[in-house]
Amino acid sequence: MPATATGLSHRMLIDGQACEASDGAVLESFSPATGRLLGVFPAGTADDVDRAVAAAARAQGPWWASGPTARARTLEHLADGLEQHAEEFARLDSADNGSLLTEMRRDVAAGIGALRYFAGLALQLRGSTIPAATGELTYATRIPYGVVGRIVPFNHPFMFAVSKIAAPLVAGNAVVLKPSEHTSLSALRMAEVAAQVLPPGLLNVVTGLGGVVGDALVAHPQVRRLAFTGSLDTGLGIQRRAAENAVATTTLELGGKNPLVVFDDADLDTAVEAAVRGMNFTWQGQSCGSLSRVLVHGAIHDRFVERLTERVAGLRPGLPEDPDAQTGAIVNEQQLEKVLGYVRLGVEEGARLCTGGERITDGELAAGLFVRPAVFADVAPDSRLAQEEIFGPVLSVLRFADEAEAIRIANATRFGLTASVYTTDLGRALRFAEAIDAGYVWVNEVSRHLPGAPYGGVKDSGIGRDEEFDELLSFTQAKTVHVRYPSDPA
Repeated sequence: MPATATGLSHRMLIDGQACEASDGAVLESFSPATGRLLGVFPAGTADDVDRAVAAAARAQGPWWASGPTARARTLEHLADGLEQHAEEFARLDSADNGSLLTEMRRDVAAGIGALRYFAGLALQLRGSTIPAATGELTYATRIPYGVVGRIVPFNHPFMFAVSKIAAPLVAGNAVVLKPSEHTSLSALRMAEVAAQVLPPGLLNVVTGLGGVVGDALVAHPQVRRLAFTGSLDTGLGIQRRAAENAVATTTLELGGKNPLVVFDDADLDTAVEAAVRGMNFTWQGQSCGSLSRVLVHGAIHDRFVERLTERVAGLRPGLPEDPDAQTGAIVNEQQLEKVLGYVRLGVEEGARLCTGGERITDGELAAGLFVRPAVFADVAPDSRLAQEEIFGPVLSVLRFADEAEAIRIANATRFGLTASVYTTDLGRALRFAEAIDAGYVWVNEVSRHLPGAPYGGVKDSGIGRDEEFDELLSFTQAKTVHVRYPSDPA
């Protein structure tokens, strides 16, 4: 593959070899912050997926046979190798998806940390014995699926590419990884490092369009375990497509329209800061866990909106490498138009646009995909602005009168990923945590993920839990063995 002016050209990893797409086609990667061409990478085909799955199937048996301690040791070596290039990965992601370099450095550390975390759990994949009669033994073991397909999104490219291969590999599977076509560079560079550590075929990275590479991976009859992180619509499509060719176990981490509920006993300034942090403006609100609906008690609503508006209006957009920037660029033109479309929709629905919502068209940011963070007030609970995931820097404020109404409004969406409540009343906090439809709930906190704490959603926010032991367990199947042996010596 020819190098571009920036020198950032990469090839896929299939069966331990760097390769181009079977038909030679490529995709271009542009910086959303500057419009600059970053490089080209393969636009893989269904044939490439077939080759990757075949290679994974060959590699999986010896990998499983090597035993858990050897697998853990190998992944620790991979973590060491990736750590040596941490700054490179952070800069690749920052350039490729427009998020702040400071945030991408944290992402890189989190991804490598996940590798080490799951490597440390390798010996916990234990079986069990079942009581039986004299002369009989019944036991269950955990066995891998074989070939796992992992499809990851654009918002945390390296972190997801690395963290989402950890559990399946520790469990004894081989992996075919499909990164987002919008942010593939760090996954391909990660593959180059991994090829120096992992056996050939154990990890295959195939890039390309979701409708081609993703579809071929989901529909492949030898891929019996699939895991996807991304949008609800794509997740629904994956469920349908996977069921057409084989019985595949599928887990999904999908979208959210997550509530932050602020009661009138909360400290106002603390709650305002929580709303800003919880919306994840530092990566442009492009996070499924963003608390994009703020429900505020009527007694403090107007003061809250005033302070929140002032705080968000003061956020400083900037180039990703600018250490003083507080929000970066939207990942691509399609996502930019989606965000701007929801801003227009909010106005049409009668919500009050308090600040932001316009594209930046002057100065050094004019060439990039920058939107000033938006705050809407007077948002109707049943409006599209309050119901649909935007995946951008648009924060909606809703008013409630009492605890019962807060719970009703908070639960009145099809999603159920995260939620947060700010109150000094412990009883109220615990009632909220019990009543809210969400897989991950914060009390007087936002956005923190703790290693070992299950992360995932209910309702249309997904199936399964990640970031802890159950994720590792989910990449294995139970196998029961019943033995009958002579109860007395011959």
